[in-house]
Amino acid sequence: GSLLAPLPGTVTRVLVSAGQRVVTGDLLLTLEAMKLEHPVLAPVDGTVVQLPVPAGTQVDTGAVLAVVNPLEDAR
Repeated sequence: GSLLAPLPGTVTRVLVSAGQRVVTGDLLLTLEAMKLEHPVLAPVDGTVVQLPVPAGTQVDTGAVLAVVNPLEDAR
């Protein structure tokens, strides 16, 4: 699933890299908007497959910030 920017702002920190496994709630990156820092968290357990915006990048609402492929259920 793609994580989209909820509002325009600047990516201030990227804390993960492509290929990294994450669990639900892990902090992936931060977005500064309106003088506040907004955390972007992993929505599911999975693997980060894409981080198209490096730190310092200004983004518009709806820009793709990260893509996380969910882990397959082991049933």
